This record gives sequence, structure tokens and C-alpha cells, in this order.
Amino acid sequence: MEEKLQSFLQSGLLERYLVGDTSIAENLEVEHQIDNNPEIAEAFEELQTNLEIVAKANAVEAPLGVLNKILESTKEETKVITMPQRKTPWYSIAASVAAVGFGLWSLVLYQKNQALSSENNIVVEEIFDLRDDIDKNNSKLDALAIQLQKLNNPDSRKYVLEGNERAKNLKTVAYINPIEKTSMIDVVSLPKLPENQYYQLRAELEDKMVSLGYLEDYQRSLKPIPYMEDALALSIVIQNKNGSSSLEETEVAEISLKDN
Repeated sequence: MEEKLQSFLQSGLLERYLVGDTSIAENLEVEHQIDNNPEIAEAFEELQTNLEIVAKANAVEAPLGVLNKILESTKEETKVITMPQRKTPWYSIAASVAAVGFGLWSLVLYQKNQALSSENNIVVEEIFDLRDDIDKNNSKLDALAIQLQKLNNPDSRKYVLEGNERAKNLKTVAYINPIEKTSMIDVVSLPKLPENQYYQLRAELEDKMVSLGYLEDYQRSLKPIPYMEDALALSIVIQNKNGSSSLEETEVAEISLKDN
């Protein structure tokens, strides 16, 4: 039974169900497992929590709707022709009126045809843009499902770094998988620094400190960081951009990787 449970959790069905990438049959299976298995229900709740972490990273903007644009027909002034003061056969007048009417009608039809042709081109372009948006959104959903699966992987370890007195509102979460040898970080909140300073993430090894890059306000986006095989701890320090040694680097957060 335990083997079947682990097989289901690692199948990726929960992640794909959460982002709407499952069939009707798969939906029924997932809902049955959630209703009848407390461990799966708990894993699903954790997935929903993790979704809040990565959702902003792949926020999907809604595609523009097809615009109904109708060009107004151009109105041209009609010249008034003064007829000579003489009798004109009625059939000549009728023929002239018919010719003028036919010309005006032909002009209206031409203008409408041009407007429809222009509108059709706009619609075609927007359809192609819409298809492109759908493809991009599908790719983002796939990436979102993969990130959720990584966060829910039983081999992934979660480390929360909170700021000390120097940066009380600082909070980041690191996710490290020693089996797949991957690392990600979620910057939850990052207090602003003067323009000449920045935050640096570091890994502590046995005999040295290794920089893992700068920290920025990613708006709750998961970002990959280098995986360090023998890291003993993670820390965040404040450094000066000019490299001046007059102000020493200041540590604002640290967590051991060997306590978990």
C-alpha cells in the first residue's frame, strides 16, 4: 500500500491536476485519491500552498480579444451641376441619373470592400497572436507544473533564512535537492538598501565561503542557484558595490544545512 502511495505521489498527477493539465479520467482518479487517502489530501494541500509561491513567476496575462473594427466609409461631396435652361428629353435625364447612381453605388461597394479587407487582415493577425499567446501560456503551465513537482519532491529540503536585527523584514526560502543536485531560492521579502550596497547569497564550505550570486526582489519568483555539494550553511551578507574595504561586509541571515 505504501509503495502504491509513493508511486502516485511521484507520478506528477497531483501537480498536473492542480494546473488543469489532466484528462477527465485522471481528474476522477485524483479526486478519488484525495477523498479517500489522508496522506494524498495533505500532499495536495501542500501543493496548493507551494502554488502561491510560484504562481507569480508564471503569471499568465490574459490574451487580447479580437477587436471588431469597422472603417467608416469616406463621404465625398457631390457637385451640383447646373443644367442649361432648355428642355431635355426625360430619357436623357433618367440615363444620367442612373449613371450617377451606379457610379456612387460602385464607389460605396469599393469602399466597403476595402474596409472589410483591412478588417479581415487585422482579424487574421490577431488570431495568429492569440495562437502564439496560447502556446506561450501552455509552456508556462508546463514549467509551473515542473516547479511544483520539484517543490513537492520528498527529496527536496526547505530552508528558511530570516533577517537579523540589521534586516528584520528579510525572508528567503531555499529549496535544495541533494539527489537531483538542484537548488532554487524564493525571495519573499527583501528590505531596500542604499544604491552603493547589495545582498549576496553565500555557501559556507569546509575551508572557504563561495558566492552564489546577488539577491534581488524577484516578486516571489523561484530562481535557480548553483548547487554546492558539501555546503555546511547558507548566509546572506550586505556588500558594497565599489569593493571598498572601509566598510566590511555585514551578515544579515544564516542557516545551517546540516541540522535538517
